[in-house]
Amino acid sequence: MSRQRSLETIEHSEYVTIGELVRLTGVRYSTLKFYTEEGMLPFEQAEENLTRRYRRVESIDRITYIRQLREQKMTIPEIKKLLEQDGETCRDK
Repeated sequence: MSRQRSLETIEHSEYVTIGELVRLTGVRYSTLKFYTEEGMLPFEQAEENLTRRYRRVESIDRITYIRQLREQKMTIPEIKKLLEQDGETCRDK
């Protein structure tokens, strides 16, 4: 089992893992995984170890935006459509 990075280290990193995004945003792992699988949360994948890496700042902004839309009672399909219209939806790379 790998050792967790400190929150201070995570907060200064360009890239974070999904687990670290959970710590930074308070959003459940299963929710972030769903957003990723639906193409709503972009990531990069390092080929050598298949770990998904998320750009910290962009990912936190995206998660905040999705949460705001959910608070406005928008459904996931509506949010995906809005993101697609904005040209922001990303698929697995």
